[in-house]
Amino acid sequence: MDFNVKKLASDAGVFFTRAVQFTEEKLGQAEKTELDAHLENLIARGDCTKNWTEKIFRQTEVLLQPNPIDHTGARIEEFFYEKLDRKIPTRTTNGELLGQYMQDAAKDFGPGTPYGSTLITVGEYQKKLGGAEREFLQASAVSFLTPLRNFLEGDWRTISKERRLLENRRLDLDVCKARLKKAKLAEAKAALWSEEVDKAEQELRVAQTEFDRQAEVTRLLLEGISSTHVNHLRCLHEFVEAQAAYYAQCHKHMQELQKELSSANGDAFPNAFAVNASTSGISAGPSPLSGGSIPGHPAASSSPLEPAPLKIEEVKPPATGTRKAKVLYDYDAADTSELSLLADELITVYTVPGMDPDWLIGERGNQKGKVPVTYLELLS
Repeated sequence: MDFNVKKLASDAGVFFTRAVQFTEEKLGQAEKTELDAHLENLIARGDCTKNWTEKIFRQTEVLLQPNPIDHTGARIEEFFYEKLDRKIPTRTTNGELLGQYMQDAAKDFGPGTPYGSTLITVGEYQKKLGGAEREFLQASAVSFLTPLRNFLEGDWRTISKERRLLENRRLDLDVCKARLKKAKLAEAKAALWSEEVDKAEQELRVAQTEFDRQAEVTRLLLEGISSTHVNHLRCLHEFVEAQAAYYAQCHKHMQELQKELSSANGDAFPNAFAVNASTSGISAGPSPLSGGSIPGHPAASSSPLEPAPLKIEEVKPPATGTRKAKVLYDYDAADTSELSLLADELITVYTVPGMDPDWLIGERGNQKGKVPVTYLELLS
């Protein structure tokens, strides 16, 4: 390998000279050309923009992909695809993977069993949640992460390069100023040094011109930070819109899943309870005080041996044991023994001995009736 020894020695000399110059400036032993106030403010604003953009970018990456080193090796895969300038393939999200596991488990447990069929349903919605997450990640990467990365790896690198060049021009200018000052002092002692003064003045003019030109270039680049803020503001709005759409979609899927599970309770849980009761020798027949049917399912035909249905008007609230409940979904009463519900309203609920565990007695002012447990969130 060939080395340019002269260039290496020259660079080392320049580095050492500037190191000494920096030290003397810090100690107040050398003059330092100060930048104008406007340029100093632009530099400070640029540094602030770079630092906070970098922090926001890194934390957004953590938010969108919490585990940098996971079992999928996602970050490593992205790194290689970026270096090869190829499109990153669609990756299965954790929600989709969980949904697939649930559905695979249902095949072994039996899709016709209550647990198996519920696993299939929940697994399907987990896949939907995972798909929504993937769309959100892709949208956020394009609309928010990519512009921030482009600024840090593109515009800011250019600004940093020009700022380093400006600093070198400033150091060269200060060296020329010091050289001219020294030449003038020598000229005062001997007239034969006048040529050195002329040479120093010429070098100073050249250094001043280069410094002024570089300061203007740096100033123009730093003033572009304002347009960067405008661009990042637009990207921030797009990120919030994508995030809001993602959470709204997740909320919708979860509401649909809860309603589907609520309507399936009439098929799944009573059958499961019947199996458990038969194995323990306990009758699985309906409770004498249950009355009514599971929400969304017709009532079973009554037997002549069964007691009469519960009369709501005769039910009295217990001295203790009443609770407040928030209604999760709208519910239309199937008959006069039930109480219609509106989502988000608060009611008082309680149970009576022998009552079907899937139902409670609900009261709203002077109104009273049976309400399904699955439509409520018990608060106290």
